Amino acid sequence: MAAKRDDQMTLVAFMQASNVTVYSGSWRYPSSAADYLDLRYYQRVARVLEEGTFDLMFFDDRLAMPSIYGGSSADAVRYGARPIKLDLTAVLGAAAAATTHLGLGATYSTTYYPPFHVARSFATLDHLSGGRAAWNVVTSVNDAEARNFGVEQHLAHDERYDRAEEFIEVVARLWDSWEDDAIVGDREAGIFADPDRVHELDHHGRYFNVQGPLTVPRPPQGRLPIIQAGQSGRGRQFAAKWADLIFTGDPTREIAVDHYNDQKQLITASGRDADAVRILPMVYTIVGETESIAKEKEEIFLDQLVDPRASLALLSEVTNYDFSGHSLDDEVTDELIDSVSGIRGLVQGVKKHVEGKLTLRTLAKHRATLLQGPRFVGTGAQVAEQMQDWFETRSCDGFVIAATHLPGAFEDFVRLAVPELRKRGIFRSEYQGKTLRENLGLERPARIA
Repeated sequence: MAAKRDDQMTLVAFMQASNVTVYSGSWRYPSSAADYLDLRYYQRVARVLEEGTFDLMFFDDRLAMPSIYGGSSADAVRYGARPIKLDLTAVLGAAAAATTHLGLGATYSTTYYPPFHVARSFATLDHLSGGRAAWNVVTSVNDAEARNFGVEQHLAHDERYDRAEEFIEVVARLWDSWEDDAIVGDREAGIFADPDRVHELDHHGRYFNVQGPLTVPRPPQGRLPIIQAGQSGRGRQFAAKWADLIFTGDPTREIAVDHYNDQKQLITASGRDADAVRILPMVYTIVGETESIAKEKEEIFLDQLVDPRASLALLSEVTNYDFSGHSLDDEVTDELIDSVSGIRGLVQGVKKHVEGKLTLRTLAKHRATLLQGPRFVGTGAQVAEQMQDWFETRSCDGFVIAATHLPGAFEDFVRLAVPELRKRGIFRSEYQGKTLRENLGLERPARIA
C-alpha cells in the first residue's frame, strides 16, 4: 500500500556537481570544501546524508555554462556563478559506492538527450545501486544549452512539454521491455534469457523513433521514481500526470498551502492517488549551536558573499533572457515577463509574492542568495519546530533542503536538527526498505504490456 501523506516527512538534499551549491556565493564561505572535482567530496556528503536517513541525494544540472548575460560566460567564470557542471553519471556512481540506502537522483533533459540513453543510464544506476535511482525530468531552459547540442534556438515552452510527454512514455516502455523473469540463467541448457520475454518497442512518434529493446534488464524498482519541478500551468499538469516527487519554490507557508491543495487536486483529476505523490518545497536551513550563531551565519550568507553580476548571470541563464541591457533598479513589468521564454512560472511567482515594486535587483537576489524560498534559522530544536509547523499544516509532505555551503550545512542539519525531528515522531530513525520506492512508500509498478 502507498504511504499516506501524514506518516513521516520526506527529506531530499539538493546538490550541484559544481563549485557551488544552489547558493552562488557558497564557494567563498570560509569552511566550504574546495575539492569538488574529487569523487571523495561527493562520497563524504552522501555518507552524511545517509547518517541522517535522507530519502534522496538529488543533483540539479544544466547543459551549458551561464552565458546569456551580455552574450558571454565571462562573469559566470569570473565570479564563480556555476561555471562548472560535472557529468552526473560518474558522480552518482561514486555516491552509490559509498552508501547503502540513500536514494540517488539526477536531472536529465528530455530536449537534448535521446530516450534510449536516459533509459539505459538510469536503469544501469538502479541496478548497480540496488534500486536507489530517481530521474528528474526537465525540458531544459535556454539557448546556450541548445547551441551546445548543435541547435540554434531552444524549443518554445509548450513544445518542450509536448516532446517531454512522448519522451517519458518511451523511457517507461524501454524500462519495461524486459519482463521481470526474462533472465533464465540455465547454464546446463545454455539458455541465458527467454526471447519471448524481451520485447521490441517499434515506437514511431512525432519526435522519436525507437526500436528497442533496452540493453539493460528491467530496473529493480520496475520504473524509477520521477521528479518534476515545473511551476507554469503546463508544468504543473505534467507533474500531476507523471511525478512521484514534486519540487516547489513557495516563499511562505500560506502560499505553499494553496499550491499544495491545487497540485493535489490536479493529481486526483489525472486519475492518480494524490497521497502517493510528495510535494516538497525547497528550503534553506541554517542551524547553529545557539540561535545567535545561526543568525550570524544567515547575515553572512545574505549580505556578504554574492556579487550582483553573478546574480544577473544566473538570472539570465534561468530565464533565457539577457538582462545586461537593464539597470538593477529597473522594474520587472508584465511586458518584461511576457518576453521571457525560460522559466516563466518562476518569474511570475516571485513578482506576485514580493511586496511593493519588483526590481531586477530583487529578482536577481532571489535567484542567487537565500531569498527564493523559506529559511529555517536557529538551533536544531527551533529549525525542527519550523519544519513541523509547515508539515503538520499540510503545506508540504517534506522538504528539499538546499545547502548554503558544503559539507557543513548538511553536517549541521544532520547532527543538530535530525535528532529533534525524530523526537517529534515526524522523521524516521532508520531506513525501512531496500529500494528508494520502498523508502518512499511507493508500490512497484506493474509492467506495461
